Amino acid sequence: MRVPTHIHSLTTGTARVGLILNPLGGQARKRLHAIKQLLSDMPQILQWQVTCVQDFDFAVTAAIESQLDWLIILGGDGTVQGILNRLLGKLSSENWPLLTVIPGGTTNMTALDLGSREKPDQMLKRLKHYLHQPAPRPAPLRVERPVLCITQTGQENIYGMFLGLGLIARGVKFSRSRIKQIGVTGNLFTALIVLRSIIGTFMGRPHPEWAPVNIATVDETGATHRENYLFVLVSALEHLLMGIRPYWGKERAPLHVTFVRQQSRRFWYAIWPLITGRGHTLREEHGYVSYNTPLLELSLDDDYIVDGELFHASHRHGPLRISASGPLTFLVL
Repeated sequence: MRVPTHIHSLTTGTARVGLILNPLGGQARKRLHAIKQLLSDMPQILQWQVTCVQDFDFAVTAAIESQLDWLIILGGDGTVQGILNRLLGKLSSENWPLLTVIPGGTTNMTALDLGSREKPDQMLKRLKHYLHQPAPRPAPLRVERPVLCITQTGQENIYGMFLGLGLIARGVKFSRSRIKQIGVTGNLFTALIVLRSIIGTFMGRPHPEWAPVNIATVDETGATHRENYLFVLVSALEHLLMGIRPYWGKERAPLHVTFVRQQSRRFWYAIWPLITGRGHTLREEHGYVSYNTPLLELSLDDDYIVDGELFHASHRHGPLRISASGPLTFLVL
């Protein structure tokens, strides 16, 4: 990556800066008037709005052709995923721009993990102040994260920061219902999804929409193991929504992986260690496995999510292969 060149352009005031806004995101929609007013005061930034697939294609293509040093994304996790998917799929890693994520969506897991915790209009004020400083100016804080590259034979690559299976994917389906339409956002939105997932599995009537996920994995000896899991997650982020860190591997590898089996013991007791970062107290023989890895292969026929967006995996296309690309360099305002 051309990080030193991009940083030099920023500090000398010669950087090409672009911003992609999703005005329909949960947080952006609430503050859209203030956001647009602030953006009108920064004409030096190339700006694009995205509300549909065609908009995403046009905006990312235009951003690539503009040879940006710094690309700012104002949107939620789905917007970030849509842009990363197109950006990384079209642009070689040595030409990736610096990135900043401003939390403008209903869920903003990536932005929060990177340290962007203010409202979008507040962060735009910081951006405006930074760009109006005389050169030379200091470079913003840098944070690096790997990115998931999800491949399957005959399918286009998918890029993102978080992949979820089982109850996590079921919860996203639920999130598309009335709970999102009433305007609930942020941690409350996430808590309601998680609560509905748990209730639907353990206390509600059996229903296929809330069934565990059946996955086949291959161990280091080449042996295949098939198991039902309540959920599986693979993350390039250090923390998820509400600040939870539900993985505890010690390996020096970029991707965090956690499996929780359907027949896990004392699940209600395990919830607290899982969400408070004390998963190391849970035992593999009880159904809780977590480790870090550069590569994971899963064989399944089921839905999965990447940063809140639904996809489907079929064993007809071979295993779902999840590897680490990058890292990406993010700037925090």
